[in-house]
Amino acid sequence: MMPPTAGSTPDEVLWIAIRKLDLTPEDILADIGCGSGKVSIAVSPLVREVFAIDRRPEAIAYAREQARAAGTHNITYLEGEAPDVLMDRPAPDRAFIGGSRNLPAVIEALAAAGTGRMVVSCVRIETLGAAVAAMRRLGIFRESLLVQVAHSRDLAGGTMFSPANPVYLVIGGR
Repeated sequence: MMPPTAGSTPDEVLWIAIRKLDLTPEDILADIGCGSGKVSIAVSPLVREVFAIDRRPEAIAYAREQARAAGTHNITYLEGEAPDVLMDRPAPDRAFIGGSRNLPAVIEALAAAGTGRMVVSCVRIETLGAAVAAMRRLGIFRESLLVQVAHSRDLAGGTMFSPANPVYLVIGGR
């Protein structure tokens, strides 16, 4: 099975996001725009339950397959738009938002449900602006981070760095 078309969260960004989420073993985390399932799998040992949410059936199928291979057992897969599928579930304590579709509505729904902390991962500056604006309007904006990573590679008998695309993290919550 092929991974979904959207890019996967880089490891370094993932670890910063996990730290900013301030997870506890009793938390329920919503992974919104779960894509490949990488975030869900990474946080599953750290929380009670994960809701992996994506509107694309192929993403849900791929994420489920990856989680099965990783041996995780506390991930619930929900196909659809985040505000809709979360309505009939316990409110998540934490949320990682990797998708930008209907972002203000997603942030508003999470805030209204009492989600304590959320991290939005943005690769587009328009998404960054929308996330900050929505969180400021709701009075839950905490901070934004620009994460720039470069990995070494060989070049002509030496070493150089190849930069990855920058990722913005927007942190909000009570």
